[in-house]
Amino acid sequence: MSVSLSPSLEFVLVTRLRAAGCVFAEDEARLIVSAARTSDELASMLDRRVAGVPLEHVLGWAEFCGLRIEVDPRVFVPRRRTAFLVEQAAALACPHAVVVDLCCGSGAVGAALADTLDGIELYAVDIDPAAVRCARRNLAEPARVFEGDLYAPLPPALRGRIDVLVANAPYVPTDAIRLMPPEARFHEPRVSLDGGADGLDIQRRVTAGARDWLAPGGHLLIETSASQAPLTADAFAAAGLTTRIETSEDVGATVVVGTNPA
Repeated sequence: MSVSLSPSLEFVLVTRLRAAGCVFAEDEARLIVSAARTSDELASMLDRRVAGVPLEHVLGWAEFCGLRIEVDPRVFVPRRRTAFLVEQAAALACPHAVVVDLCCGSGAVGAALADTLDGIELYAVDIDPAAVRCARRNLAEPARVFEGDLYAPLPPALRGRIDVLVANAPYVPTDAIRLMPPEARFHEPRVSLDGGADGLDIQRRVTAGARDWLAPGGHLLIETSASQAPLTADAFAAAGLTTRIETSEDVGATVVVGTNPA
């Protein structure tokens, strides 16, 4: 059973959402109504959204690369720009590749790669238990999801076997978190946002360990910002990776790509 969207109900919802600052109030109203099973649930969902809870947390899912990715409260919401990371990784992976998604969050990047590529051997890791629970629902078997710090929980047998290693590691400088939209600051875990003083702490750790895990000719791809990309590329080069920077003006995305020499 679901709630039907009458003109009068739509007017009430859109008015409240607009007053709360929701730019796409009409679209959000329709999505909330489609997700609500009862009038009480609709009222609760609307109240949460008006209070500033991210729409994806209100709905329980986010659209990413054409997929519905389940997103629990306090779990990082996949960004539209991260589809560029998926595109770049998919272009480098061959069928049945060994793929690892570090800092996987809800598992969105891994799920999109599994949907795009044939028969990949997929592993995902996150340090946040809530994210891991979410990723395990989004990543179908035989994909495996591990809880832990970067490479630590991965099976040792993967050393030297990974063809594509992707990481949407946190890269917001600590002092810049206060400037982020309230939806991120108040409703997403700090561990998924805070990249340290210059935003590159986790990226450097990922990069430093990459060559131990990558296959010869394997690739590391990390999402970053345009301003940080040269420093990320320097870290790649220092780790012995052949490096390039890819950008998309359409979605405002930047990805640093490194290749392990054969």
